[in-house]
Amino acid sequence: MLETTLIFRHVTDVEEAHQIIVNLHVEVRGDFGLMDRPFNSPERFGERLTGHSSRPGWEAVIGYDGDEPIGFCYVVPLGPDTKWWSSMITPLPEGYVDEDGRRTLAFNEIVVRGPWRGKGVAKQLHDEVLGGRSEGRVTLLVNPQAGDGKVKAVYESWGYQQIGSQQPFSDSPVFSVMMKEPLK
Repeated sequence: MLETTLIFRHVTDVEEAHQIIVNLHVEVRGDFGLMDRPFNSPERFGERLTGHSSRPGWEAVIGYDGDEPIGFCYVVPLGPDTKWWSSMITPLPEGYVDEDGRRTLAFNEIVVRGPWRGKGVAKQLHDEVLGGRSEGRVTLLVNPQAGDGKVKAVYESWGYQQIGSQQPFSDSPVFSVMMKEPLK
Protein backbone atom coordinates (compact mmCIF):
# COMPACT_ATOMS: atom_id res chain seq x y z
CA MET A 1 0.00 0.00 0.00
CA LEU A 2 1.21 3.47 -0.89
CA GLU A 3 2.00 5.58 2.17
CA THR A 4 0.90 9.16 1.67
CA THR A 5 0.87 12.29 3.73
CA LEU A 6 -1.47 14.49 1.76
CA ILE A 7 -1.34 18.23 1.96
CA PHE A 8 -4.02 20.34 0.31
CA ARG A 9 -3.23 23.80 -1.02
CA HIS A 10 -6.11 26.15 -1.82
CA VAL A 11 -5.46 28.49 -4.75
CA THR A 12 -7.55 31.48 -5.78
CA ASP A 13 -5.01 33.11 -8.13
CA VAL A 14 -4.56 30.80 -11.10
CA GLU A 15 -1.18 32.29 -12.00
CA GLU A 16 0.29 30.71 -8.87
CA ALA A 17 -0.53 27.22 -10.12
CA HIS A 18 -1.41 27.44 -13.83
CA GLN A 19 1.48 25.32 -15.08
CA ILE A 20 1.11 22.70 -12.32
CA ILE A 21 -2.58 22.30 -13.17
CA VAL A 22 -1.92 22.05 -16.92
CA ASN A 23 0.92 19.55 -16.38
CA LEU A 24 -1.30 17.36 -14.19
CA HIS A 25 -4.10 17.55 -16.79
CA VAL A 26 -1.72 16.45 -19.58
CA GLU A 27 -0.27 13.55 -17.55
CA VAL A 28 -3.58 12.19 -16.32
CA ARG A 29 -5.53 12.64 -19.58
CA GLY A 30 -2.53 11.07 -21.34
CA ASP A 31 -2.75 8.04 -19.04
CA PHE A 32 -6.24 7.46 -20.44
CA GLY A 33 -5.22 8.02 -24.08
CA LEU A 34 -7.16 11.26 -24.39
CA MET A 35 -4.45 13.70 -25.44
CA ASP A 36 -4.94 13.05 -29.16
CA ARG A 37 -8.36 14.74 -28.95
CA PRO A 38 -8.28 18.49 -29.65
CA PHE A 39 -10.71 19.13 -26.77
CA ASN A 40 -8.08 17.81 -24.32
CA SER A 41 -5.03 19.53 -25.82
CA PRO A 42 -2.94 21.58 -23.37
CA GLU A 43 -3.86 24.74 -25.29
CA ARG A 44 -7.62 24.13 -25.17
CA PHE A 45 -7.49 23.06 -21.53
CA GLY A 46 -5.41 26.14 -20.72
CA GLU A 47 -8.02 28.34 -22.42
CA ARG A 48 -10.82 26.75 -20.38
CA LEU A 49 -8.77 27.09 -17.19
CA THR A 50 -8.10 30.77 -17.91
CA GLY A 51 -11.78 31.38 -18.64
CA HIS A 52 -13.03 29.57 -15.56
CA SER A 53 -10.46 31.17 -13.26
CA SER A 54 -11.39 34.66 -14.44
CA ARG A 55 -14.82 34.29 -12.84
CA PRO A 56 -15.50 35.57 -9.31
CA GLY A 57 -15.15 32.87 -6.65
CA TRP A 58 -12.93 30.49 -8.64
CA GLU A 59 -10.94 28.18 -6.38
CA ALA A 60 -8.64 25.22 -6.93
CA VAL A 61 -7.26 22.67 -4.52
CA ILE A 62 -4.01 20.95 -5.38
CA GLY A 63 -3.08 17.81 -3.48
CA TYR A 64 0.54 17.17 -2.63
CA ASP A 65 2.31 14.11 -1.32
CA GLY A 66 5.22 15.87 0.32
CA ASP A 67 6.41 18.30 -2.36
CA GLU A 68 4.98 16.31 -5.26
CA PRO A 69 1.69 17.47 -6.81
CA ILE A 70 -0.59 14.46 -7.19
CA GLY A 71 -3.91 15.92 -8.31
CA PHE A 72 -6.17 18.91 -8.41
CA CYS A 73 -9.76 20.00 -8.69
CA TYR A 74 -11.38 23.36 -9.18
CA VAL A 75 -14.75 25.03 -8.84
CA VAL A 76 -16.46 28.32 -9.70
CA PRO A 77 -19.87 29.73 -8.72
CA LEU A 78 -22.37 30.18 -11.55
CA GLY A 79 -23.18 33.86 -11.98
CA PRO A 80 -26.26 35.46 -13.53
CA ASP A 81 -24.52 35.57 -16.93
CA THR A 82 -23.38 31.92 -16.87
CA LYS A 83 -23.46 29.90 -20.06
CA TRP A 84 -23.34 26.63 -18.05
CA TRP A 85 -26.95 25.75 -18.81
CA SER A 86 -27.02 27.02 -22.43
CA SER A 87 -26.04 23.69 -24.02
CA MET A 88 -28.61 21.52 -22.28
CA ILE A 89 -30.09 18.84 -24.51
CA THR A 90 -32.68 18.01 -21.88
CA PRO A 91 -34.84 20.99 -20.82
CA LEU A 92 -34.92 21.70 -17.10
CA PRO A 93 -37.86 23.09 -15.11
CA GLU A 94 -38.43 26.84 -15.15
CA GLY A 95 -36.33 28.60 -12.53
CA TYR A 96 -33.97 25.64 -12.09
CA VAL A 97 -31.20 27.38 -14.00
CA ASP A 98 -31.62 30.87 -12.51
CA GLU A 99 -28.23 31.75 -11.08
CA ASP A 100 -27.03 34.60 -8.89
CA GLY A 101 -23.42 33.67 -8.06
CA ARG A 102 -24.43 32.10 -4.73
CA ARG A 103 -26.88 29.35 -5.65
CA THR A 104 -24.83 26.82 -7.66
CA LEU A 105 -21.19 25.84 -7.71
CA ALA A 106 -19.73 24.30 -10.89
CA PHE A 107 -17.25 21.52 -10.15
CA ASN A 108 -15.20 21.89 -13.33
CA GLU A 109 -12.22 19.54 -13.13
CA ILE A 110 -10.65 16.81 -11.04
CA VAL A 111 -7.61 14.65 -11.83
CA VAL A 112 -5.42 12.34 -9.78
CA ARG A 113 -2.09 10.91 -10.93
CA GLY A 114 -1.82 7.14 -11.46
CA PRO A 115 0.00 6.02 -8.31
CA TRP A 116 -2.59 7.77 -6.11
CA ARG A 117 -5.75 6.58 -7.91
CA GLY A 118 -8.04 4.16 -6.14
CA LYS A 119 -6.94 5.38 -2.70
CA GLY A 120 -9.66 7.94 -1.99
CA VAL A 121 -7.58 10.95 -3.07
CA ALA A 122 -10.22 12.19 -5.54
CA LYS A 123 -12.88 12.16 -2.83
CA GLN A 124 -10.53 13.97 -0.46
CA LEU A 125 -9.86 16.68 -3.09
CA HIS A 126 -13.59 16.97 -3.76
CA ASP A 127 -14.48 17.28 -0.10
CA GLU A 128 -11.63 19.72 0.56
CA VAL A 129 -12.73 22.17 -2.14
CA LEU A 130 -16.40 21.97 -1.11
CA GLY A 131 -15.66 22.18 2.63
CA GLY A 132 -15.59 25.95 2.94
CA ARG A 133 -18.15 26.80 0.28
CA SER A 134 -21.50 28.46 0.97
CA GLU A 135 -23.38 27.67 -2.24
CA GLY A 136 -26.47 25.50 -1.86
CA ARG A 137 -25.76 22.96 -4.60
CA VAL A 138 -22.98 21.73 -6.87
CA THR A 139 -23.14 20.62 -10.50
CA LEU A 140 -20.66 18.87 -12.76
CA LEU A 141 -20.31 17.37 -16.20
CA VAL A 142 -19.06 13.83 -16.71
CA ASN A 143 -18.56 11.80 -19.84
CA PRO A 144 -20.87 8.84 -19.17
CA GLN A 145 -18.51 6.62 -21.22
CA ALA A 146 -15.43 7.44 -19.11
CA GLY A 147 -14.05 4.32 -17.53
CA ASP A 148 -16.92 2.32 -19.02
CA GLY A 149 -19.33 4.28 -16.79
CA LYS A 150 -17.26 3.87 -13.63
CA VAL A 151 -16.44 7.59 -13.32
CA LYS A 152 -20.13 8.51 -13.39
CA ALA A 153 -20.82 5.77 -10.84
CA VAL A 154 -18.21 7.31 -8.52
CA TYR A 155 -20.02 10.67 -8.66
CA GLU A 156 -23.31 8.90 -7.94
CA SER A 157 -21.72 7.28 -4.88
CA TRP A 158 -20.76 10.81 -3.74
CA GLY A 159 -24.42 11.89 -3.87
CA TYR A 160 -24.74 13.33 -7.40
CA GLN A 161 -27.73 12.59 -9.61
CA GLN A 162 -28.02 13.03 -13.36
CA ILE A 163 -30.40 15.86 -14.29
CA GLY A 164 -29.81 15.94 -18.05
CA SER A 165 -27.22 16.02 -20.81
CA GLN A 166 -25.30 18.68 -22.69
CA GLN A 167 -22.54 19.16 -25.25
CA PRO A 168 -20.91 22.51 -24.43
CA PHE A 169 -18.36 22.42 -27.29
CA SER A 170 -18.70 20.99 -30.79
CA ASP A 171 -15.68 18.73 -30.18
CA SER A 172 -16.53 17.72 -26.62
CA PRO A 173 -18.36 14.56 -25.63
CA VAL A 174 -22.03 14.66 -24.75
CA PHE A 175 -21.78 14.94 -20.99
CA SER A 176 -24.14 13.81 -18.27
CA VAL A 177 -25.07 16.85 -16.18
CA MET A 178 -25.09 15.91 -12.51
CA MET A 179 -26.29 17.82 -9.45
CA LYS A 180 -25.81 17.37 -5.74
CA GLU A 181 -28.18 19.13 -3.37
CA PRO A 182 -27.38 20.13 -0.73
CA LEU A 183 -23.75 20.94 -1.46
CA LYS A 184 -22.37 18.91 1.47
